[in-house]
Amino acid sequence: MSDSDAFDLDDYLAHIGWEGERRPDTETLRGVHLAHMRGIPFENLDALRRTAPSLELPDLAAKLLHSPRGGYCYEQNTLLAAALRALGFGVTLLTARVVVGTDRFESRPRTHMTLLVEVPGDPQPYLADVGFGAIGALLEPVPLALGGEFEGAGRRHRFVQVAAHRGPSELWALEAYTAGSWQAQYVFTLDPFEHVDFEVINWHIATNPRSPFTQRLFVQRVTPERHLLLFGRLLTETRADGGVSERELADDEEVRRLLEAEFGIEAPQGMTLLN
Repeated sequence: MSDSDAFDLDDYLAHIGWEGERRPDTETLRGVHLAHMRGIPFENLDALRRTAPSLELPDLAAKLLHSPRGGYCYEQNTLLAAALRALGFGVTLLTARVVVGTDRFESRPRTHMTLLVEVPGDPQPYLADVGFGAIGALLEPVPLALGGEFEGAGRRHRFVQVAAHRGPSELWALEAYTAGSWQAQYVFTLDPFEHVDFEVINWHIATNPRSPFTQRLFVQRVTPERHLLLFGRLLTETRADGGVSERELADDEEVRRLLEAEFGIEAPQGMTLLN
């Protein structure tokens, strides 16, 4: 697949509301990344129906840009990668193990897509990721460097290298400062992956009955004021001042109304949203 095939950069930038410069520099990279995070919701409705969404650019544009829907990591980051390449950035697709909630990093498979971005003239690569459906997600890309922490749009992240692991490549861990402590979000190496690799991973995650994405609803929306996360029937609102509130939704009808009102998502008719 060529990123130039049926991809309209003007269309993409208009949808996410980016009106800034189109130069391949760090300011544009941060701005486009943040605009994408705020402009396209994260959701797994296709996987919840055991259907693997298409990762072809015309299909991604139709779904994420021209319908009241969003997508999960493979869709979101494939679309961002195409936009960044069109803007003149170098992009390498990476896989990661999501390790939130476990200390045994090797117990989780490599199923998450993230992006290594090269800025022309800058020796420092950046990690970009608009497809991580959690409060620890990046809002802006961060330099891939050790020895410090990075603040982006109010969130704090840092990298550590994992010493005890098998394999010849260095293992990086992205950590987020949440709930008063540093917590690992996912681990990854810099080995490049290709679009065809994610076709296989995408099919597995969207159709395997043991996949977490086929078990329950995951929906996320980010605004300057708050982060909304719907996990099953539990809705969690995290405000910019750090305040957190939760409530449980009663039934599919309430979920459907909430998806439209708060996330801008219209669930397919007849779809069961709560198990």
